[in-house]
Amino acid sequence: MPNVVVIDDRVTNRNVLTRLAASVAEGIRVKSFASPQAALDWIQGTMPDLVITDFKMPEMDGADFTRVFRTMPGALDVPVVVVTVYEERSYCYQALEAGATDFLLSPVDHHEFRARARNLLTLRKQQKLLEQRAHELSRELVSSTEQHEAALRASELRLRRLIDTVPAMISAVDHGGRMSLINSAHKELYGIDPATVSGRTLTELHGEDQAAQHLVLNAKVFETGETVPSFEHEVIAPGANQERILLTTKSPLFDDAGRVAEVVTVSLDITELKRAEAQMRHQAGHDSLTDLPNRALFRDFLDHALVRARRNERQAAVLLLDLDRFKGINDAFGLPCGDLLLQAVAERLQTCLRDTEAIARLGGDEFAILQSDVRNPDDPRALARRMIDSFGQPFEANGEEVHTSASIGITMFPADGQTADRLLKNAELAMYRAKSNGRNGSCFFAPQMNLVARRTGLLERELRQAFMADQFTVHYQPQRDLRTGRVVGVEALLRWRHPRRGMVRPTEFIGLAEDIGLIGPLTERVLDRACRQHRLWLRSGMPAMRLSVNLSPVQFREGSVVGLIERTLAETGLAAESLEIELTEGVMLDGSDAAMTSLRRLRKCGVGFSLDDFGTGYSSLAYVKRLPVQRLKIDQSFVHRLGQDGQDEAIVRAVIDLGHSLGLKVTAEGVESAEQLRRLQELGCDEAQGDLISPPLPAEAFDAVFASRTLPAAATG
Repeated sequence: MPNVVVIDDRVTNRNVLTRLAASVAEGIRVKSFASPQAALDWIQGTMPDLVITDFKMPEMDGADFTRVFRTMPGALDVPVVVVTVYEERSYCYQALEAGATDFLLSPVDHHEFRARARNLLTLRKQQKLLEQRAHELSRELVSSTEQHEAALRASELRLRRLIDTVPAMISAVDHGGRMSLINSAHKELYGIDPATVSGRTLTELHGEDQAAQHLVLNAKVFETGETVPSFEHEVIAPGANQERILLTTKSPLFDDAGRVAEVVTVSLDITELKRAEAQMRHQAGHDSLTDLPNRALFRDFLDHALVRARRNERQAAVLLLDLDRFKGINDAFGLPCGDLLLQAVAERLQTCLRDTEAIARLGGDEFAILQSDVRNPDDPRALARRMIDSFGQPFEANGEEVHTSASIGITMFPADGQTADRLLKNAELAMYRAKSNGRNGSCFFAPQMNLVARRTGLLERELRQAFMADQFTVHYQPQRDLRTGRVVGVEALLRWRHPRRGMVRPTEFIGLAEDIGLIGPLTERVLDRACRQHRLWLRSGMPAMRLSVNLSPVQFREGSVVGLIERTLAETGLAAESLEIELTEGVMLDGSDAAMTSLRRLRKCGVGFSLDDFGTGYSSLAYVKRLPVQRLKIDQSFVHRLGQDGQDEAIVRAVIDLGHSLGLKVTAEGVESAEQLRRLQELGCDEAQGDLISPPLPAEAFDAVFASRTLPAAATG
């Protein structure tokens, strides 16, 4: 089992290095020391296979330790790795001059540490194997005089066969630079036949450039009689013209008089190992989908950029970009198309960057951009504009032409934060503000956004507590037929009875409920209560009318809406023909074939549909024709300005005409004045609802209104 010695006066570093060394391979024994002298004392009795030492230590630095260690019997071939920090490269060179094999930069990269330690231990194992087998053979040579010559020939043959079995290139060169021994491993890399090399020079076999390096190192071994520590070097394999990486060591071979007769070179081909190591490092720091730096590597970039900016008293900027409505694209076109879109976005964003700007994919549809050497806020503002403008052209993904946009949050160093975590967090807050401002734009961070974030966190906590405490109730707002004056429908509206704030309208919490996954349970509760209440009204003799309930686009994306409605109708006993589901344009934008299938299935069962807030978003006639709706609802923002704004009146007229041309009923929302009601009647609107007719009422108050006949009810049919 290999023995590894770890020396570091700092207990944290010593523990980290000890755990890393133990993880290199099974069975490794690691002995750690806080003092170089204590390590030297222990080594007197046990020679390790690898030594890992810190450079800067109070009693004796890494160079002095290495120098003393090399004087100990059997220590010349033992690899020594010195650990130091970026700013201390001069110490690395001192350690190498003292006889260190290699050095690592602190903080140590775990992949690099394991790879190098594994290489050095492998080479050490081969060296020990050669020493052991050579020692065994040398003992066999001690025989009788009569058998000496025959035994010598047999031993030479066994030695050659033995050397040929070693998976490393082994050769021996005399003082004149001529080959006396070479094993068969050279044939695979260099195409050299071992039987033809005896007496040939290094220059003849390897060419002048490569031979020159070996001759210099060989001369050092002949002069000092000491082993050259392991080193990595690159060679060009003849024929294939392929670069290979070798880990090589050179050792003296002494004659009977104790003089260096030859230099033995052992080289291990570690090319594939180095490639795998480089690949692992790349994969550890890059996103597998876009090959952009990932979050961890971006953090490293940002940390180093902040150090430079702080030292040079410069500014830097972090931009956080998030695609708008990416979830809807995934639902509409499928995840493979979404992945292709992300790749296309990554490629296009890179064309917007300059040399001092770096981009990474943090995950999902979120990208981060680091801008160094920023002069003023105009620099990140211009970069954000370039990126947003780049979304003006559609993307090609899996044969589909996909249109999307992005929202960008911007933070500045040092004004908005001193650390990477704070800058990224503030950029995220600014990005969400950009989305709330209408998307497809950018927003700089402002301190008050932290207050908004804290308020959102408080609202989320209160929202969850409210659901558990059943603080939500359902109010009902009647819908009147403008021709007959009768109530033909009632819309169920969610309200939150806040213990301190009183009644809270849905606009203040529905968006957050969707974000935190609470919209599903809330919708299920509203649907169940509204259907039960409506069933009670019908049993009590109240005239028949439809019940309208709002469903979030999230419900359709999750694919659970059909089961929810069918189960609720079955449990409450309400007829499907009495229920109308109000859809938003979000269902159209995020619509998928699965969502359309759900709508058609419910319509076949008798459930009706209306399209809510029509005209406020990206309404598409193609989608309206596809959706199985029976009613369009004009958004109250257009109704409020009837008689005041000619454009709004034109929109209302157009929606009414469009609905009627498609055979649909049209309902106006938010009617608050008699003038608005009169104008809607003149324009031919079918139905209306709003505070003029009746504000949303609790079930008991709604009962009282009908009992007093304040609102006339529609006849069945």
